[in-house]
Amino acid sequence: MQTHDLVAHAAHPPLAVRRVEARILSLTDNWVRVRWRIDGPQKLVLPQFAGRGRADELWKTTCFELFMMEKDGTPSYSEFNLSPSERWAAYDFRDYREGMTERPFPREPDCVMRMGTAMAIFDASLPRSQMPEPPAAIGLSAVIEEEGGVKSYWAISHHGDEPDFHDPACFEGALARTRAA
Repeated sequence: MQTHDLVAHAAHPPLAVRRVEARILSLTDNWVRVRWRIDGPQKLVLPQFAGRGRADELWKTTCFELFMMEKDGTPSYSEFNLSPSERWAAYDFRDYREGMTERPFPREPDCVMRMGTAMAIFDASLPRSQMPEPPAAIGLSAVIEEEGGVKSYWAISHHGDEPDFHDPACFEGALARTRAA
């Protein structure tokens, strides 16, 4: 479907990671499948396995994020945080960083991390029925922690002096409607 080369924020360069790519693999009536690929994972720090479950502050270490803003003219959007620990979070916002509430997500996403010597792959499958309905603008991003506590912030684009994945200007990807209206 769509592949996006993510860009590291200039104020937070990585150590060994050379490239992060995010891709919507498929969008079916049942699942939204997303993949992040990391080239140069030799110094990558992964959170300990914790098993499935909702958790806050996943962004404090390696974490992958999807933002969705329905194209209905409102500034509301949803955020999905997905961790290699298998923990996850889902939030709705009324406006830019305002009115945050937990998004109901009774069926948990599936998250799988695979490590290699030259690359790492993180796959997430999110239940479509629990997600905003396309058409939607999307933002794909990642917080990558490497040895020594070095964190880099990757997104389709950055628009400020500091990383801000919530900035609507970062929602440069798109999901089209695939169901009958």
